[in-house]
Amino acid sequence: MAASALAAVIVGPTANAFSVPIVNSRPSTSLYMSTTEKVKQHSVRKPSSPVVVSAEAEALSHSDTTMKLTPSYELFQVLTEEEGGRVPDKISGNALRDGSVLKTDEDDSLEGILLSDFISGSKKIETLPDPFKMVEKELQPFSDSIKELVSTDQPILSMAAKHFFEKRHGKRFRPTIVQLMAKAVAHATPEHINGVTKHNHEERNGKGEYQFNGASAVEGGEVTAETHEGSDVWRRQAQLGQIVEMIHVASLIHDDVLDEADTRRGGEAVHKLYSNKVAVLAGDYLLARASVLLARLENTAVVQIMATALESLVAGEIMQLKSPPESLLEMETYLRKSYYKTASLICYACRSVALLGGHAYDSTVATACEEFGFHLGLAYQIQDDILDFTAAASVLGKPALADMDLGLSTAPILYAAQEFPKLRPLVMRRFKKKGDKQAALEALYSSDVAMDKARALANFHAQRAVDALLRLPQSEARDALVRLTHAVITRKK
Repeated sequence: MAASALAAVIVGPTANAFSVPIVNSRPSTSLYMSTTEKVKQHSVRKPSSPVVVSAEAEALSHSDTTMKLTPSYELFQVLTEEEGGRVPDKISGNALRDGSVLKTDEDDSLEGILLSDFISGSKKIETLPDPFKMVEKELQPFSDSIKELVSTDQPILSMAAKHFFEKRHGKRFRPTIVQLMAKAVAHATPEHINGVTKHNHEERNGKGEYQFNGASAVEGGEVTAETHEGSDVWRRQAQLGQIVEMIHVASLIHDDVLDEADTRRGGEAVHKLYSNKVAVLAGDYLLARASVLLARLENTAVVQIMATALESLVAGEIMQLKSPPESLLEMETYLRKSYYKTASLICYACRSVALLGGHAYDSTVATACEEFGFHLGLAYQIQDDILDFTAAASVLGKPALADMDLGLSTAPILYAAQEFPKLRPLVMRRFKKKGDKQAALEALYSSDVAMDKARALANFHAQRAVDALLRLPQSEARDALVRLTHAVITRKK
């Protein structure tokens, strides 16, 4: 993504700054530290993510009443136990994960369900609601609505910005997730966390003061499954779906410029149709429009969360370009980059949907939403990387083996490198020497385990996504998201 995209992060109302109380956290993670303490803590800690903003600048940008978001990869498990993964400690953002809190007296027909049962055929995935059909009517005017939102008086810029919202609108994967999650969280009653609650959207902090907990104020107190559709909450959540798609499309336009890609979604990339300058400006314009619409949701928590998603997209590009050679062999580095570039936008959108629905940031509902999006996003990217080696370019709608052409190693190659040490120097030098790519491909296709291990990793994250969903009350929308998760890891394009 072009560096100019960072400008879009600094947007939104500054009033009503909010904080989220820490739950069962270590003192070092407290949000209520002096600026000096924050700078000192950030200065001594080794950076665990690509440096977009210096630690000192990040610490100085916070006050005692602002929230410091913890990256999702520090909240939820990244690797399986067999590969050295662990469940992170309980802190703000992941503490409330009790599967029984939101359950009603009615039995949940999917309790304890395993995706492997559907993959093996012992259970039929068709028994669950079709996710795309469920929101088909709501998304029918989607492209026309977005085209209106991004219209400009500059004809070339307007055409470039609208390109992906016309003939090549893709699967509308992210808006579908947002719409289904909006329906699913409407079935859950907002929790009252940390004792006394003054209003649905305010809670006492450690100082005995009422502070904004991230939840949007809902007219009438709360929205229910019966009153959700057509409500103001429903409208704002639908707008979030449009914002997410605009951010995603902007990132695609910028990525194609950086990667010098010729095609996208089965057609010419925007910079090939126009020019690099027009493509970069079109992406920047989409981000600017998305930022304005984001501010109009009138929830400062959602603005900060989604602005962080924007920052994460940039961080992913920097990580892709500047990672040290040794780190290119690490599965966790690959997954962290996948989080920044793919999963962050999905998981932050999911938590934002919950907040717009009147649920607090630290609630069981909001936590389940982000955890679902985190694991689904990683499963999606891993499956995408598998398909890069198994599907033809005509099926994918983009060039096959594109990652290797960019010098990138994904899960299948990394597992092959574990089996064949001779691949390690090739990975570390990003396949720059003649014959490197061919040697890596031959090793991958001769491996008995590399591709299976990559599929197992995608399945691990998909199952964790389902486990998070099952903490929500059963509904058609929630069950449709289970089916969508199955589709992510069984798709062929």
